[in-house]
Amino acid sequence: MTWIDEAPSLLLVVGSGGVGKTTVAAGAGLRLAEAGHETLVMTFDPSLRLKDTLGVGAAALDQPVAVARSGPGAPLWASLLDARTTFDRLVKTYSQDSATRDCILGNRYYHHLAGGLAGILEYMAVERLFEVYEEGQYQRIVLDTPPTSQALDFLEAPQRIVDFLDSGALRVAMKPWFDDRGRLRASRIPGLGRGLEAWLDRLVGIDLLRDMADFFRAFQPLFDGFRQRALQVQKLLRSKATQFVLVTGPDEARIPDALFFARRLAEGGYPLGPVVINRVHPEYPGQPPWNSDDGASILAWQGARDQRGVAALRSLLGATQTVVLPQLEVEPADLTGLAEISRRL
Repeated sequence: MTWIDEAPSLLLVVGSGGVGKTTVAAGAGLRLAEAGHETLVMTFDPSLRLKDTLGVGAAALDQPVAVARSGPGAPLWASLLDARTTFDRLVKTYSQDSATRDCILGNRYYHHLAGGLAGILEYMAVERLFEVYEEGQYQRIVLDTPPTSQALDFLEAPQRIVDFLDSGALRVAMKPWFDDRGRLRASRIPGLGRGLEAWLDRLVGIDLLRDMADFFRAFQPLFDGFRQRALQVQKLLRSKATQFVLVTGPDEARIPDALFFARRLAEGGYPLGPVVINRVHPEYPGQPPWNSDDGASILAWQGARDQRGVAALRSLLGATQTVVLPQLEVEPADLTGLAEISRRL
């Protein structure tokens, strides 16, 4: 029995860029499916490498697509997150009536917000993750996340939503800045006049301000739903149903980043599973001549370097379980290559 056989229903694969995180996520999903668990592997990695690795097309954008594979086990599915689709669905869920829904979905500021405002991608990722988990269709869900800095944004996204909804800035934005005719109310204050409107129009665009005011007024009835959902997401990420798998490389230069992430998870109360040390070169047998032009010498140097890194990580991580995956001759880029990763996991 290995760690992956005892994995909970939700695995979040995290780590810095360039360590093979997407490959590990896909390999874990394949292993779980082969073990008889119907599994969904999903990603909000902007590069969408998972699409190519599992052999699914653009149809997997926020719509699970079955991975064509042979052999025993349960179905394996892949899904690529689309933040805009998820945001639209949330608006439809929490809108009290069709007029409110249409007002928000047709608002120009909403189109900007849903299209890529900082933090929206990360929050929509956890929201979609929560949706899929609550639906209960899959026995296991594996999420491949972006590199470290964005993955930290992912962890903090629910709390940022709560903080924003509780902030004074939002209360200011909710004030009736414009009248029923779309005129800025402050422009009617003696001494200000229409000059204020003209100045704001030159500064940021009065139409944008009007769109923002309309958006926040229409969005107000949805705040409680969004806030409650964000709190539920926070609870799920810290629950026993969830496990974080940290992927790193054996290079000693990777150690500070891996330790930082492990510490961040521990401090936040997120359950950390194994640390996967990926692409480890084997120790070279014997003592080859240390000639810089000799391929054996290079392999020996890489093997010695990686073994030092593995030993250092294991020492610094203490009781945290580590899983070592060797450097393969060919980078797994399809299901055949992933089968090797699956076996080694």
